[in-house]
Amino acid sequence: MTDLKKRSLLQVAALSAVAAAALVGCGKKEEPPKPAAAAPAAAPAPKPEPLKIAFAYVGPVGDGGWTFAHDNGRKAIEKEFGDKVVTSFVEKVPESADAERVIRDMAAQGNKLIFGTTFGYMEPMLKVAADNPNVKFEHATGYKTAPNMRTYDSRTYEGAYMAGVIAGKMTKSNTLGVVASIPIPEVVRNINSFTLGAQSVNPKIKTKVVWVNEWFNPPKETEAATSLINGGADVLFQNTDSSAVLQTAEKMNKRAFGWDSDMTAYGPKAHLGSAVINWGPYYVKATRDALEGKWTGGTGVWWGVKEGAIDMVSIAADVPEDIKTKVADIKKGLSDGTFSIWKGPIVGQDGKEVLKKDEVADDKFLGGVNFYVKGVEGKVPGDKK
Repeated sequence: MTDLKKRSLLQVAALSAVAAAALVGCGKKEEPPKPAAAAPAAAPAPKPEPLKIAFAYVGPVGDGGWTFAHDNGRKAIEKEFGDKVVTSFVEKVPESADAERVIRDMAAQGNKLIFGTTFGYMEPMLKVAADNPNVKFEHATGYKTAPNMRTYDSRTYEGAYMAGVIAGKMTKSNTLGVVASIPIPEVVRNINSFTLGAQSVNPKIKTKVVWVNEWFNPPKETEAATSLINGGADVLFQNTDSSAVLQTAEKMNKRAFGWDSDMTAYGPKAHLGSAVINWGPYYVKATRDALEGKWTGGTGVWWGVKEGAIDMVSIAADVPEDIKTKVADIKKGLSDGTFSIWKGPIVGQDGKEVLKKDEVADDKFLGGVNFYVKGVEGKVPGDKK
């Protein structure tokens, strides 16, 4: 083989190797990058435990008055907050050592917000509050507080005054009757306010009072109402918790009012109107405070017509229009601050001036009323004068 042929064969071989290498290079495919592993899904946040709320009631929920109104307030909490809360109640808890036992048990069961709905629970609640600093306590109508206990009340005397305005116009004998419960300032203040309202439209008014020394005792309330009617009263008012007074008036063809709740159904012919309490707005606020961490102890509130806590409802059809208008004007004045019920001159039963002309009673004065105004007969129990 000549050198020329050898060189030609070598060139062909070299070119074949280059072509083969090129073919191999062209046939290689790059694999796409593998996707990053997905991050594990975050576990859902645990649902917060509902706030447990308990109520201690002095009467039965079916009393148609005081406790019925509080229980409507409890239901307002459930409606507003749904599964964020769990509420419970114990009814007919006496104002005695039993109250401390019941309230202490409520705290032991994990309730973090506890409402005591009558004056006589004040001392028991203070004791239990001292032993349970992580529980919030709310006491109705009292005046003592603690770092984890506060008070709330409604200006029931506003409803009493409006009832008096109606009674003063509707009476034929000029004698009104009041079935009273416990002789504490709240109740004495309501008797006086009822009388002042009546005297604002009828200066001849006098008011008789029978005390039953209990909040809820229908037989005693019936007996007291009967006694007042037999004594000449033709329009009755009450500061007790059942509908017995209105029912007695219905049976004896006299007139009367509902108290704390709308009691029209218990005596439709006798019923002149109902002075009602709406606890819902305060109970919703207190619960929201607790849920949002804004609840503070050592304080107190006293709500009335202005805050939507007090009203006069279901005024009877035969009440004159001018009196209905007057009641509406009173509501407006109480709401906007242009009217004050306890504004002088006001004279006590003994003839001495308790408020001078144009002097307006402050809450401290109202919280200590332990006397009758002129026109109320008898003595306040415990008054040694």
